[in-house]
Amino acid sequence: MAMSDVGKVCLFSAISGVITLDGMPVTSARLVRIGDRDGAKTDETTTDENGYFEFPAMLERTITKFLPMEFVASQEIIVHYNNQEYSIWRAVKRNPAENTESRGKPFIVKCELSGEETHLRVNNSPIFTLCSWDVEPDPKINMELF
Repeated sequence: MAMSDVGKVCLFSAISGVITLDGMPVTSARLVRIGDRDGAKTDETTTDENGYFEFPAMLERTITKFLPMEFVASQEIIVHYNNQEYSIWRAVKRNPAENTESRGKPFIVKCELSGEETHLRVNNSPIFTLCSWDVEPDPKINMELF
């Protein structure tokens, strides 16, 4: 770890991927990413002619990294395309390390705007998304047992 990384937490891991609508690449869509642990941080990018986008890791320096407290950061990605708004990612990140959304692997997604939103948990973090990626979700909890 570099000295410049001391006290940094990851609100949102670096993410890249492809956005499609009805299987066709979505070009020139504006993506807005929001990470919020102690005040919202926002950045934006645009898809290229193949629907490809990428965001770097969203990091935040905080003294609370060294305190015995739970880490919780909300995450969201909204796609603006053809005067429509699509929420493709809503999650709660519960671990300050990078790539916990993908269990340590590169975080590369495929998102279909006309798809059904799925709900899953990864590393005990709830995720609502229109995207798929190479990750094994947490086992489902049988609530009938409680």
